Amino acid sequence: NNPPYNTGAFRFELTFSPNHPLEPPRATLRTPIYHPSVDLAGRVCQPLTTPAHWEHTTRAIQVLQDLLLQLDSPDPRRVLRPDVARQLQERPEEFRRRAEEHTRLHAEPRPDP
Repeated sequence: NNPPYNTGAFRFELTFSPNHPLEPPRATLRTPIYHPSVDLAGRVCQPLTTPAHWEHTTRAIQVLQDLLLQLDSPDPRRVLRPDVARQLQERPEEFRRRAEEHTRLHAEPRPDP
């Protein structure tokens, strides 16, 4: 919903283990994104779904809402790509420009509301 990602749509998948809800799901972005919390394989640094923070009462919609919030508001403390996090902190305009360009090249068109 927020720049620099609001001009495109991103696909991701949640994978649930056979032991769910005792084990957290795994979120993977299938659309490439220029983001400090998403590595090049699409893995997401999402503390909510780590074994240390997972609560078996957490619902899938909460995982999705947390993921969307995280993607909308990059946090340089949730890092899987240190170079991108450093750019976000030290050169935010360059980060935004690169993220917008990456979104334009890789994201899908947003569906109509």
